[in-house]
Amino acid sequence: MSALTLRLPLYFRLVRLHKPIGSVLLLWPTLNALWIAADGHPPVHIVAIFAIGTVLMRSAGCAVNDYADRDVDKYVKRTQDRPVTSGRIAPWEALAVAAALALVSFLLILPLNSLTKWLSLAALFVAGTYPLMKRFFAIPQAYLGVAFGFGIPMGFAAIQNHVPPLAWLMLAANVLWSVAYDTAYAMVDRDDDIKIGIRTSALTFGRFDVLAVMLCYAAMLGIYAWIGYAHRWSIAYWGGWLARPDAVLCGVHAQ
Repeated sequence: MSALTLRLPLYFRLVRLHKPIGSVLLLWPTLNALWIAADGHPPVHIVAIFAIGTVLMRSAGCAVNDYADRDVDKYVKRTQDRPVTSGRIAPWEALAVAAALALVSFLLILPLNSLTKWLSLAALFVAGTYPLMKRFFAIPQAYLGVAFGFGIPMGFAAIQNHVPPLAWLMLAANVLWSVAYDTAYAMVDRDDDIKIGIRTSALTFGRFDVLAVMLCYAAMLGIYAWIGYAHRWSIAYWGGWLARPDAVLCGVHAQ
């Protein structure tokens, strides 16, 4: 077996292919935007481009994150076995993987309009700088929400060739959603984050963390309720909206 073949499992772990939930968290707002922008009938080729590109960019973001956090991940129980911080993958390899994935993602959107291409550059900047936000921003999860939700304005741009106010409102809802679920996630690392000086919303909210999570979920649901009411969407939309509180409560309880 070649050396590359032997290292493939390490690269899979680097880009989190063994944990696809992260890709789902990016795909949900992106596909949601495509369906809304296209009135329920998005072109198949655009859906395919965004689906593949979302998975690739999520993987690239994971590689950049592991590179940026390589000196602190070793002190966190949950992350100490990641390939870069454990020395099994060199830092330059992580950057090379991220660059290759980002390049393929950009090539995918070449058939789309110019606005979508420009927005992709902004998305790349946000995704690449997110790891730095944990050093000085009190609620880096909000920045993560922008990174995870940038497929929303890009989706509208690809379908409509402009980004309407609705897209930015949906992005705001996605930020609230990201703050909610990632705060619950960050509660697990609270003690380690205090020791190494990483800033998270779980530390910022302190003893009000659960309340903050619930308020963010409620605000997100409120935004989507207003959107549905303002656009007079069908009962199918409201059926999906009603399913969200159950998912929210189950998710918080699981944490």
